[in-house]
Parts: sequence; structure tokens; C-alpha cells
Amino acid sequence: MKLDHVVYFTEKAPVQIVAEQQAIERHAVVGGRHEKWGTHNALMYVKNAYIEWLSIEQMAIAENVNHPLTSLLLHDLETSEGWGTICLSVDCIEEFNEEIKIKGFKTSGVLNAERYTVDNKLRKWKMLFVDQAISDELPYPFFIEWEDAEEVRLAKLREDGTISAENEKIEVKECVFNVANPLKETAMWAGLLSHKVGDANQIALDNVVLRFIEQEDGKDRLSAVIVGQV
Repeated sequence: MKLDHVVYFTEKAPVQIVAEQQAIERHAVVGGRHEKWGTHNALMYVKNAYIEWLSIEQMAIAENVNHPLTSLLLHDLETSEGWGTICLSVDCIEEFNEEIKIKGFKTSGVLNAERYTVDNKLRKWKMLFVDQAISDELPYPFFIEWEDAEEVRLAKLREDGTISAENEKIEVKECVFNVANPLKETAMWAGLLSHKVGDANQIALDNVVLRFIEQEDGKDRLSAVIVGQV
């Protein structure tokens, strides 16, 4: 299990995000459209993961679709833009779904997903969400299994220019979550992910550290994504 991507909720269109990132010499691209969810995105790949800026393209669709990530996006944008959640990749998502159900977690079941890129190529994957009410409480990570093997998928992304050589010199080092009760949240996530709790309310995955720190008020959310040199 490892970090696949982090999600930033925004009201900006993908082309605006790309322009802003280019202005600070970062290589981001317009990702594409999730037609069934009414959303679209911009992407910036680094060595071990990618950043997704997710926004609403078709409000009429987004408000009426039963999709946990879209619902969380709408909820959070009622107050402000900001980091929303993280996505972890697993090798066999159907088996993982059964494993966490045995632990007592209710889930969305495995969902088929797709988006069209700007050059009209279809990308497919499977998703899984822990069943939670949408609120200011910390959402669990959601999970993904891509249709293509990782080597094939990354080769395609390098070939079409989505991944740049410069961006592969940096990586996501740490995801920081501001929460009311770090000890509780760390323990709950460790149980879900079958990982040990490290020092100072941390969980070390294969390619990133998850750290939970205390806050006095506000939504319990991903608050910072630490990026550094590989």
C-alpha cells in the first residue's frame, strides 16, 4: 500500500491551475473530465505520487450524483478551498474491500471509474471508499487500483508529457492532518491500513509518512503536503 495522490479542492478551472503552476515553474497539466460526476481536474506528477486539483465542471450533475469524493468536494467548498483528502493504491482492491469489511468498516463497494483526457483518451480505474457521513470530521483515505500496470501507466504518462523529468526529481515526503484528537485518528487509520503507529502520531507507508497533529477548532482535514527533493 502506498500513496497514489493527494486531492486539493478548488473553485478554479484546470486551465487556471496549470497557468498558476507554470508561473512558478512547476509542470502541471489539465487532467480531464469525470463526466459522470460533473468534475474536472488538473494534475502535477512527482516521483512517488501526484497532486490533483479537483473542481466542479457541471454543478447539476455534481449535486445529484452519489459519489463520496464529489460530495466531500461540495461540502468543503461551502466554506473554502483547501486540501481535501488522500488516495492510496492497493494491489487487489476487491480483496482489500473484503479485508476491511471483516474489520468492521462499511464500504461503498468497489466502484468502476473513468475520465477522458484533453486529447479524448479514456483512463479507467477502480475505487473504494469507507462509508462515512460527509461532515467536518476527518475523512478516511480512499483507495484505487488502476486498470494498467504501474510501469505501463507511468510510461504512457511520460510519453504524452504528463510527467516531466524535472518533477521526478521531487516527491511527496509527508501528509499532515490537523485533527482534534491525533491519538484517536492515528489509531483508527492504523487499524484500517494494518500499519503500526510510529512516534508522534505517525504512520509510515511505503512511500510517504502520514502525520496527525492537534488543532483546537476547524474541520479535521489534510492541512499540508510536504514536497522535497528525492
